[in-house]
Amino acid sequence: MRTSANSSLFLIGKNRRGNWVVQSQHGLRGGLFISRAEALKFALFENGNRPELVVTVPGVFDLDLSSAAFAARPSAVAEATAQRLAA
Repeated sequence: MRTSANSSLFLIGKNRRGNWVVQSQHGLRGGLFISRAEALKFALFENGNRPELVVTVPGVFDLDLSSAAFAARPSAVAEATAQRLAA
């Protein structure tokens, strides 16, 4: 059984090289993928299969697993979340 700690928000987007990027809300988990399908599969596995906690980020989204990664992108997260809610 997955814990609530694993059920965090995951961001998905494309980096400057065209690879798909997945990063957890707190920047602790993530990776690079060659397809959106594989990126989504990883995000869903990591968050306990909760698609409502996977958000696609518009524009360039580079993987950053440093401790300050997520704090540096609040506007991108807010914009992606608003777009998802509007859909």
